[in-house]
Order: sequence, then structure tokens, then C-alpha cells
Amino acid sequence: MEAVIFDMDGVIIDSELLHTKLERELLEEYGGKISKEEHEAFIGTTDYYMWSTLKAKFDLAPSVDELVKIKKKRFAQNMHKIRLVDNFYEFMLKLYNKKYALALASSNNRTNVDQIMQKFDLGQYIKVSISGEEVVKSKPDPEIFLKAAQKLAVKPHHCLVIEDATAGVLAAKSAGMQCLGFKNPNSGQQDLSKADLVVESFKELTLDNIKKLFQK
Repeated sequence: MEAVIFDMDGVIIDSELLHTKLERELLEEYGGKISKEEHEAFIGTTDYYMWSTLKAKFDLAPSVDELVKIKKKRFAQNMHKIRLVDNFYEFMLKLYNKKYALALASSNNRTNVDQIMQKFDLGQYIKVSISGEEVVKSKPDPEIFLKAAQKLAVKPHHCLVIEDATAGVLAAKSAGMQCLGFKNPNSGQQDLSKADLVVESFKELTLDNIKKLFQK
């Protein structure tokens, strides 16, 4: 293991409930409605992918770009409500102090990624960040993780991805990386079965038990 790539929403920050609330409100404003299960299937994908799908399904009046812009603005307005996932910071410092290269690869947009990096002063530790706006294909396509590895100058099979969503786990495995599934209750019923290890808290993790994933 040479590098660790973090997803952001649901792994670094506990924000999935906020995303869900804002998206449901916006969708219902324009006459659409989806079940909790349908909504959970979008967790881990880009805003553009989600709103393209919902616009086509419900024939929503605004353009996809407008819907993405409204959601982005509302998320920024609620930034003060966002907190780090419990014990994430301590775990990240442990990795940083052992000289592992760290990256963030999020389906969220560049503005929100930058705001979160700044709010929690993560830039001094996490040197590379890729947003959903810098890739052509949304997770579960591996593009975002391959791009992060390329920017880190680390081969994919030397990377560990930490993900809370089905789409992200599938993307990591398609990229040829080891994957740790983080079971965040606020991320809904995500299928993390393809991950190499699943945990419910960063407290469960030691460097020894994640390094073992690379010794198979």
C-alpha cells in the first residue's frame, strides 16, 4: 500500500442525509417523487448523472445544469451543518504521519469539494482532490479513481479506496484497487459486499489490518 483515496460524502463528512433532504425537496418542487430505495441508488454518483436521470423520468422543467446549480447553491448554504465523520481526522493523521500519499475522489462538484477541504483544513494532508466535474463517467465507472492514482503517481494496485456507497466500491474494484467499505448508517442500504473489508467505524481500523489487504 502506497496511497489511500477517500470518497468524501459519507466517509470524510457526514453529509448524505443533507444531500438526500435537499434533493428530495428540489425534485418535489418540480413535481417528481421517488422512493427511499430509488434515491439511495444515486448515492455515490454525480449530481449530473442523477439529475439527467430524474429529468428524463419526470420531464422536469429546468435544464440539468439549472438543477445541478440550484442543488450546489443550497448545499453551500447548509455548509455550517456539516461535521466530519467520527474518528476520520485521527485516522487520516495516522496515515499522513506514516507518509502514505492521500487523495480525495468525490462525485460532488469542485466548489463543494474545495469548500469542505477549506472548512476542515484538509489541504495540508490531502494533496490531490478530484471532483465529479473532472471526469466524464460517474461511479461505478473507475475513471475518478484511476485519475486520482495518476495524479498521485501511484499504480492502481498500490492504492486503497475507502467508500460508503455501492457505486464507489464497484468503481474502486474496477480500477484494480483494494477497497474498504465504510458502513455509514446515513448512507442507506448500500451493498458493500464487493469491498475487501467492511467496517462501521474508523476506530476499528489499524494500519496493520489494512496493510494485510495487500498481502493476499
